[in-house]
Amino acid sequence: MKTASVKGPSLVDVTETTKPTVGPGDILVKMQSCGICGSDVEKVFGKYGQPSMRLGHEPAGIIVEVGANVRDFKKGDRVFTHHHVPCYSCHLCNHGNETMCPKYYETNLSPCGLSEEYVVPEWNVSHGGVLKIPDSMSFDEAALIEPLACCIRSWNKFKSQKGDTAAIFGAGPTGMMHVMLAQSQEFSKIFALDLNDFRLDYAKSIGAIPLKSGTPQSIQKILEETANQGVDVSIVATGALSAVTDAIALTRKGGTIVMFGVPSKGATLSVDMSVVYSKELTLVTSYAASDRDTKQALDLVSTGKVPAKKLITHRYSLAESQKAFEHAHTGHNAMKIVING
Repeated sequence: MKTASVKGPSLVDVTETTKPTVGPGDILVKMQSCGICGSDVEKVFGKYGQPSMRLGHEPAGIIVEVGANVRDFKKGDRVFTHHHVPCYSCHLCNHGNETMCPKYYETNLSPCGLSEEYVVPEWNVSHGGVLKIPDSMSFDEAALIEPLACCIRSWNKFKSQKGDTAAIFGAGPTGMMHVMLAQSQEFSKIFALDLNDFRLDYAKSIGAIPLKSGTPQSIQKILEETANQGVDVSIVATGALSAVTDAIALTRKGGTIVMFGVPSKGATLSVDMSVVYSKELTLVTSYAASDRDTKQALDLVSTGKVPAKKLITHRYSLAESQKAFEHAHTGHNAMKIVING
């Protein structure tokens, strides 16, 4: 079978790999769709700040084989599969920090989601890491469950009210998911900041107020539009830490800043903490998602409350992985890019 992997700086190679063995509690899935995540792009072209270098953690497909002890799933089931599943019993899990759980990092798809076929380990199968998807949901839509779940996890970390305002830094796919979530919460004004004109035009097309990032004019515009208070919440959906500085400036007193984008390894930022303190700003970080978050995402996508399928602009075959990653890296006239098996 064919599998995509990082072979060097800026290089994705698709090679023949050995079909993995299915254990008694495992399932084998034939990948139909797998989204390219910004963290995947960072693994290939940047300096990824997390340990895993596996590609493809947004896969959905069809079960083609089940282990002898598997009872809840059968061959032919259409499923979304989550790559990491925590233990839900350790100190971290009991405090709501499932994505920090040591078990979370031990559970992986084998060899990875960007493979013609992959094994979902017994732990994931038996602990909620596999979700059956309705016949009405396409595999491309199912591939959006994981990134949406990551966004949902960050939203569950702060309180909001109908009529609130938000600034979303980074108008990429997850940035637009944050816009859609703000819309589902009936926010009154949602600002989307980016440098990419295509993505700003897209943000405008779905109802956000597009602004060029990194300009004093944009900060001033947001302040004017919020009665000089600033937004209730700023979500930094980019690894560019300069956005955090801007977020501090335009988030209202008592507001929240969510660090959602993955910074490059070794990235540092000089911050005037007296401003953070005097404005009583809350800084929240959010990493990845648990299977609890994916269940919420599945519901929002299947009911149409979050029309995430609108985000898909390009599709590539597994054999075209290098081209797909290069496209995702440039972001040229693209939003969400999906690789089909």
